[in-house]
Amino acid sequence: MSFDTTPEAELVQLNVYRRLSGVERLRLALELSELARKLAVAGIRQRQPGATAAEIVRELSRLG
Repeated sequence: MSFDTTPEAELVQLNVYRRLSGVERLRLALELSELARKLAVAGIRQRQPGATAAEIVRELSRLG
């Protein structure tokens, strides 16, 4: 259960997810994964403004 979503809203969300096809679920999962990666990179850049691309990749690997 989510801590920031009402039970009613969560039920609506779950019902929407249940109606998705396998391909749609995969696409959503990949989009969420990409969003998480972008947020992680943004956090690294904020904490380490001078980081090179290679340093960012290493830090992403470390975060894991």
